[in-house]
Order: sequence, then C-alpha cells, then structure tokens
Amino acid sequence: MLTSLVFSLVNPLFLKLADNHAFFSLKILINYCTIIKNIALEIPHNPYQMNVNPSNSRNISSLMIRLRNFMIVSAAIALLVSIFIGLRTEKVSISLNEMAEAATPLDVALSNNKPTLVEFYANWCTTCQAMAPELDKIRQQYAQNTNFVMLNVDNSKWLPEVVKYRVDGIPHFVFLDREGTEVGQTIGETPKSIMASNIEALVAGISVPYNSTVGQGNQFNASLVPIKASQADPRVHGSQVQ
Repeated sequence: MLTSLVFSLVNPLFLKLADNHAFFSLKILINYCTIIKNIALEIPHNPYQMNVNPSNSRNISSLMIRLRNFMIVSAAIALLVSIFIGLRTEKVSISLNEMAEAATPLDVALSNNKPTLVEFYANWCTTCQAMAPELDKIRQQYAQNTNFVMLNVDNSKWLPEVVKYRVDGIPHFVFLDREGTEVGQTIGETPKSIMASNIEALVAGISVPYNSTVGQGNQFNASLVPIKASQADPRVHGSQVQ
C-alpha cells in the first residue's frame, strides 16, 4: 500500500520530465518530499501504539514498520533530489525553430545600419542542429550590435538569396557589413571561436579574419525553378528548394 502511494506521487514527476520546458523549483521538490514523509510515517491508530513499552511485541512490530517506512522515504527523497539536481545541471539545447523565431528579419537587418550574420539552414540539416546551441550563445553575446538572420533553404521565398550567395551546402554563413555588403562566408561546421572573431571584426568595421572557411556540412542543391513539395524529400541532403 505504501509503495503504491509513493509511486503515485513520484510518477507525475517523471511525466513532467517528458516536457523539455518543465523545470521543478526547489519549493515543489520540498512539497513532494513532505507529502511522502507524512504518508510513510503515518501509523494506524490503535490502543497498543499508545504504550511505548519496548517489551510489548506490538510496539516492536510498530517500530519495525516505522524503520521500513523511513528507509522507503529516504530512498524516495534521494531519488527526487537526484532528479532535481539533474534538471538544474542539464545542458539546455535550443531548436532551430526557436532560433529562427528569435532571428532578425532580413529586411530589417539590411536597413538598421548594423553588421549582419546570415545563416542558411534547414530543419533536416544535422550539422545545423549540432551548431545551434553554440550559435545561440554567440547570438546572446553579440545581439546588441549585430543582426542574426536565419533563412530556411526549404522555403522558396529565399531562392533569390540562395542563388545570390551561391549556397550549395548548409549551414552556410554570410557576413554582411553595415551597408549590407558581403564581406565573407563560411560553410559547414564552424568553431565558435571563428564565428566570434568574424563577428567582432564586423562590429569593428575591419576585414573578417576567417573567410571562405569550409567545414563539415550537408550538401544542398538549389533549383532555379521551385519544384512541387510532393516531388521533394527534405530528408535527402540533395533535395531542392521547395
């Protein structure tokens, strides 16, 4: 009975863990532990429990029950604390869609007199996904004086830009100065240090130190004539713009 009660309290915690955006506060953790403790240490009321004489076999049995319950409570609390600590120290990753929503629109970036980093990406691009957490850190660091634009190559709206900047592999990064003029490009997986150095050069108005750098990426072939969505599989690295 006690095990079932403990499980009924711990189980919702595991269900919450399925939600990547759910983080339990210390207050909630303490509430869970308190409830478990109160249930586990509760002893049925009967006349024999009022007698604390150790020689009474019923009291000895009651003490054994208390000891067993205490061990269960300790294990449950340790489990909850471990989960809580794991949640607090777990590295949070950001999705490409979340980054795209936070990105600066291209037309705004070309008119606000700030240097710009344009990333051509696709949701199916594994390299783009792998670079997302580091790029998000860079964005947070330089967002005040640099535009961060994200253009999805699977959206035919950006076909002119794909052709203009000769995008044939993703992620494809284009560095633009304050006037919107291209001053450098990098293709594929790019170390955070290189990205940061190029952005700092953009902000300072000097030549980017790393230009035409090529790293591991995903092949992408753009078609001048958009094809129907039913004819392309975006999971294939060589798929065309839709």
